[in-house]
Amino acid sequence: MHEGYNLVAGQFFGLVSLVLCVLAFSSKQDDRLLMLLLSANVAFALQFMVLGSWTASALSLLVIARIAFARRYPNSKAVMAVILALSGVASVLTWQNWADLPAIVAMVLGTVSMFLLRGIPMRVFLGLAALAWMLSHILVGSVGGTLAEAMVLLTNAITIYRLYRTKQRYSEIID
Repeated sequence: MHEGYNLVAGQFFGLVSLVLCVLAFSSKQDDRLLMLLLSANVAFALQFMVLGSWTASALSLLVIARIAFARRYPNSKAVMAVILALSGVASVLTWQNWADLPAIVAMVLGTVSMFLLRGIPMRVFLGLAALAWMLSHILVGSVGGTLAEAMVLLTNAITIYRLYRTKQRYSEIID
């Protein structure tokens, strides 16, 4: 019974994350994107926790801090290095097996994107991070999380296209 409850709770938190991620990646505004991602990662951390994926849960919690620090200290390589170091420590302390590796890759890609990139390049790196998170969700058996990352990839790709088209139209007006 307890295991069934954890599975249902994990899927619930994954579905909450799905809604928040779609809203985030459909936004053209970087600040709104980051705030919605913060909320989604609270749900992801809870999901991974109840499903027993401790590395992914710990890294999801660090994603929350990363988003806050990336907004406060954009382009700070020193703060980025601290977040990456904390991610490394959390990964070592919670490592269970190779299934934890995709979450670590996702954390690194997401951290680099949020501290060093903006606009389309940031969303490309976040898309790559979403692929790694998707693999992490698949490996722990999270249907909600897998769907969330699939929707993140699709919505992110559409938003990248929209941003590209806006940039093209703007450059046509200037020319």
